[in-house]
Amino acid sequence: MNKDIAQGKWAQLKGSIKQTWGNLTDSDIAQVNGDAQKMCGLLQETYGISQEVAQREVDDFWSRHNHP
Repeated sequence: MNKDIAQGKWAQLKGSIKQTWGNLTDSDIAQVNGDAQKMCGLLQETYGISQEVAQREVDDFWSRHNHP
């Protein structure tokens, strides 16, 4: 993901993030606050996945939820 998620869009996506990555807490999501790099790091830490896999998952999530 080249850009961070805009603040307004981030607020809308919180529920979908919890559905997609159920192990993330509200506190985790609040700390990320739309920052793609933080989201990747959090996924790596929480799920024990590689940076590449985390980046792909975040990119895929954003592609599915990025409606104009």
